[in-house]
Amino acid sequence: MLRSRRLVPAAVLLLAACETVPYTGRSQLNLLPEGSELQMGRQAYAEVLRQSTINRDPAANGQVEAVGRRIAAATGRTDYQWQFTLIESQEANAFCLPGGRVAVYTGILPITRDEAGLAVVLGHEISHAIAHHGAERLSQSLLIQTGLAATQIALATGDPATTRQVTSLLGAGAAVGVMLPWSRAQESEADHLGLIFMAKAGYDPRAAVAFWQRMMQAAKGRRPPEFLSDHPSDETRVRQIEAWIPEAMGYYRPAG
Repeated sequence: MLRSRRLVPAAVLLLAACETVPYTGRSQLNLLPEGSELQMGRQAYAEVLRQSTINRDPAANGQVEAVGRRIAAATGRTDYQWQFTLIESQEANAFCLPGGRVAVYTGILPITRDEAGLAVVLGHEISHAIAHHGAERLSQSLLIQTGLAATQIALATGDPATTRQVTSLLGAGAAVGVMLPWSRAQESEADHLGLIFMAKAGYDPRAAVAFWQRMMQAAKGRRPPEFLSDHPSDETRVRQIEAWIPEAMGYYRPAG
């Protein structure tokens, strides 16, 4: 009975930390105050830029800035200090940290091809910040670490070698069985939200299908199996996007 009473405050805390993601309506756990989340985003962004070569091409930077600003405006988060940086790298990648700190790698530009393709990438990455995915993953990690610590305490009276082995196996199981599926859910959610935001910004969301097909060709089978990946497979991604496009088209108003 005493053990049950001790669990009540923890359950209340978890319920209080639940939030709802806009548009998708998914409930998520967020134990991190937004001020802390934004500070972590600023610090991480500064560190990435410090270690990177910044691309100075006016035309490429202008395109990234223009498309990014339009999509950022469509999110309604005017309180974010949006920042867009083009990083010189052959890697086909981009990211957005908490608070609207966005980086695009030059290696993805040949795949985006035009503003609509770039809007797919920026809509996806910006959606991670809008949905607080970074804070959510940190919250999940904290819960898993707490669970592993409790397991260690419960096994502490046994053989130390056995305790270490069980804890290690539980950690691997948590990574494959909990963290990766959640990450795939977040990636899919960012695809979903990204379609809506790019449509609201005046970009045709149907461009997302062609973009991800080009990404599929660029990857050339190098991705790990989906159950061991923190991203959906390209085939899954395209199917989901095709299913969400009718909803996104309801927000689409061509620019100009």
